[in-house]
Amino acid sequence: MGIYFNPNNDRFQKAVRSEIYVDKTGLISYTNKYLNTEQQFMCVSRPRRFGKSMALVMLAAYYSRGCHSGELFAGRAIEGDPTFKKHLNQHDVIFLNMQQFLTGAKKQTATEYLEQEVLEELREEYGALLCRPGLGLSDTLKKIYVKTGTQFIFLIDEWDCVMREQVEAEHLQRHYLNFLQNLLKDQPYVALVYMTGILPVKKYGRQSALNMFWEYSMTDQGFLEEYTGFTEAEVKTLCTRYGMDFEEASHWYDGYQFTRFMHIYNPKSVVEAMHRGKFSNYWTSTETYDSLKIYMDMDFDGLRSAIVQMLGGAHVKVNTLSFQNDMHNFRTKDDVLTLLIHLGYLAYDSEKEEAFIPNREIIREFENAMSTGGWSEIASFLRPTSPGR
Repeated sequence: MGIYFNPNNDRFQKAVRSEIYVDKTGLISYTNKYLNTEQQFMCVSRPRRFGKSMALVMLAAYYSRGCHSGELFAGRAIEGDPTFKKHLNQHDVIFLNMQQFLTGAKKQTATEYLEQEVLEELREEYGALLCRPGLGLSDTLKKIYVKTGTQFIFLIDEWDCVMREQVEAEHLQRHYLNFLQNLLKDQPYVALVYMTGILPVKKYGRQSALNMFWEYSMTDQGFLEEYTGFTEAEVKTLCTRYGMDFEEASHWYDGYQFTRFMHIYNPKSVVEAMHRGKFSNYWTSTETYDSLKIYMDMDFDGLRSAIVQMLGGAHVKVNTLSFQNDMHNFRTKDDVLTLLIHLGYLAYDSEKEEAFIPNREIIREFENAMSTGGWSEIASFLRPTSPGR
């Protein structure tokens, strides 16, 4: 048992013991289904505070040999799945939070720091098999696989932090993507990769170094719609339990829609509202509105007009396909609008290919961002007619 290799289930224990825990263990039935298949590479991108890390600690608690989690999953949705017992705590897991490696690296690069830390834990378990010094992480895992047949499940959180925090350092981004490609692509020791972040996999032109991944993003969550946030039924249950007005909760936190689930709620905000007994702006309160204003003020023809239309309640056509999945290479207003969809500031109707502002909470954030600069007159004009009031 380690921090990165076969972690324990402490974090998932905290989640299920919390006052509010919404059962999303049904997700495990899908990851079990895709073990050692062509769909074993999953990149799941969602806005911050939409339960990405929670899904990873749940998967780690379920798969990791480093713990015994049967009691934690008792009575949960996954317990009735025929594959539940087959995979429960039966796999070697490598859990990587890329933000921690990026922040913790000093004189090393984030990937060098990652290799150092993970290799140290692997040697404690498999040291007798690794006679040759100086092996990198990929070669080490290959040796373990050849000698023991062991495969690994990779759970990677904040995979895109390099793209978000080193936005102009394209050489570092390429180095990082090449590291992930070498570690994961076409490697016999990989049984499953579940990777989360805010941005989909980075593109270079029409190609991606990680083109083996199946993408599940805010423009198309696929079968993961139900696990993207809280569903309407889940929020109704919480409102009943806590004596909160469901219609008001809808005005504040609903609005993200997909193909099957047309009402997806921001989980962070719903939980805060239930705990505090008050509807307010909770999701965006963790970040300054200046970050939104940067994108609103970008000088692309039609961008300001599109934002004004959406502030008035309209839906706006957007082409999401040209977006390069980073926070630096913007060529059109559609690229900016697509980023705002991935960041959660806009919702997206994939059938009509339209973006819109989802709810009252996000309207408030746009109003805050408009309070300075050249937006104040527009904000004053729109205030009486903004949606969700």
